[in-house]
Amino acid sequence: MHKPTRYASLLALIASVTLLLTCILSGCGKAGTNNTQAVDSNNKESNSSWPSPKRISVHDPSIVKAGKEYYTFGSHRAYARSSDMINWTPFTNNLSTDYETIFADIWKEWPQQSSNPDVKGNMWAPDVIYNKALKKWTMYLSLNGADCRSVIVLLTADRIDGNWTYVGPVVYSGFNQGNFFSTDVGRVLGNNADITRYLSTTDTGINAIDPSVEYDENGNLWMTFGSWFGGIWMIRLDPSTGLRDYTITYPTEANVSDGYYGHKLAGGYGNSGEGSYLIHVNNYWFLFLSYGHLEQKGGYQIRMFRSQSITGPYVDEDNHPATSIGPSSNNWTDSTGVRLLSSYQWSGSSKSHIEVSQGHNCALVDTDGTIYLIYHTRFSDRDEEHQIRVRQLMTTANNWLVASPYEYRGIKANPKGYPADQESGKYELLFHRQDQYFKGPHKVTDKNSTNYRGVNQPQRVRFESDGTVSGDVNGSWKRAIDTNQIVLTIETGSYAGQYQGVFSYVPREQDGKKVMTFSAIGSNLCIWGSRY
Repeated sequence: MHKPTRYASLLALIASVTLLLTCILSGCGKAGTNNTQAVDSNNKESNSSWPSPKRISVHDPSIVKAGKEYYTFGSHRAYARSSDMINWTPFTNNLSTDYETIFADIWKEWPQQSSNPDVKGNMWAPDVIYNKALKKWTMYLSLNGADCRSVIVLLTADRIDGNWTYVGPVVYSGFNQGNFFSTDVGRVLGNNADITRYLSTTDTGINAIDPSVEYDENGNLWMTFGSWFGGIWMIRLDPSTGLRDYTITYPTEANVSDGYYGHKLAGGYGNSGEGSYLIHVNNYWFLFLSYGHLEQKGGYQIRMFRSQSITGPYVDEDNHPATSIGPSSNNWTDSTGVRLLSSYQWSGSSKSHIEVSQGHNCALVDTDGTIYLIYHTRFSDRDEEHQIRVRQLMTTANNWLVASPYEYRGIKANPKGYPADQESGKYELLFHRQDQYFKGPHKVTDKNSTNYRGVNQPQRVRFESDGTVSGDVNGSWKRAIDTNQIVLTIETGSYAGQYQGVFSYVPREQDGKKVMTFSAIGSNLCIWGSRY
């Protein structure tokens, strides 16, 4: 959510005001203590046959499971729990009300400046994980100051819902030769180190925000962090303390690693990319990033890369590296990185269902193997109001991940597949173009047009039982036996190519009717199909 820091205070204010207004308008009432919006079941999505879930607004969500409950933690002290990943209930803890006391010392020592004197609105993107050595829940949270003078800190709790105890700082940014003695930079690099390279946005002038913490296959604990400007980085943590592991050193090598910030995973040179998140599936580490600007018309979107090592290098399906080697003014509209989903509108769905600016996602591999994608999204006609959405992620035959065409409502894809006559038939196709992003209402042909510039709308095709594809595009399709995999070949038009995908028979968002769908990927382009 964070982009250039000159926008940070404004965006935090917009988020706070938006949450307050939507909370008042929707009747969420008692959620006022922690900025988490619980949306009434009688909101505009409801209809008599398909009741709306209990919605919440959590910006920059992270997800963790404890027992049979799912917990999401977000910016601006927004926390919620769910037993089914569908209906969410806000909760509070001591961070909701006592944050000024909890962070008093570290706030004054580092992020606080005359341009941002108040910690309120500057607690961003917490990530929570159970530390096996400490036998405690640990929260990594960024406290943000002007000019990238930020710090990621650690808190611990005996219960996942708190209360939380402050432990200490993990990594800093925004330091210079005159103030680095107030940080741990001297301990890492030496008290006489030349740190001028950390002032350059083309190298390692990062903002220490958006932590994501994971154990690797060997039990080592790692944290990714960073944003626009200098990119995404990773350091190893000491499991016995939860803080930085000071016994590990990193060489300084351009676009590969840095003495203070560790391994470089993505971005740099002022390019877009923030909200890093890692999950491990089928021997691959998947790195998710958010490109673009978080505002409704800013093009926020989820991109994906993978690596067989947690420290990288990470590449997309076309083998483009996640790391940047030079500046780009609009890299969120180029083809680097797999774009998982975009602004879209199925036939028959209202404007309030047009998701725009989806981003800052997290992901969860559940105990039964189901993979979930959780992210915040805005909508085409609701200004800066935002809510979280959950989709199932599914694995293709070539070990990439694709997202379900419809939000998760309790029905999962069947890995054993479906009858042939269910999989053939008429489909709407949505192509998640890399260069498309929402720019607001734009009448194309006449005063009654409902087209939006930047919102992908469907084409129509027919999957014949003989394996041919006809309609707006032509080609062929091949279903797998005893699995739900599909290979789709498009032979005409600008999207020609081969796509590996997955069938799923799930409820559609418009009315709850179960329909056959598929999600597929080819040459970094994701496509969805929904049978009609």
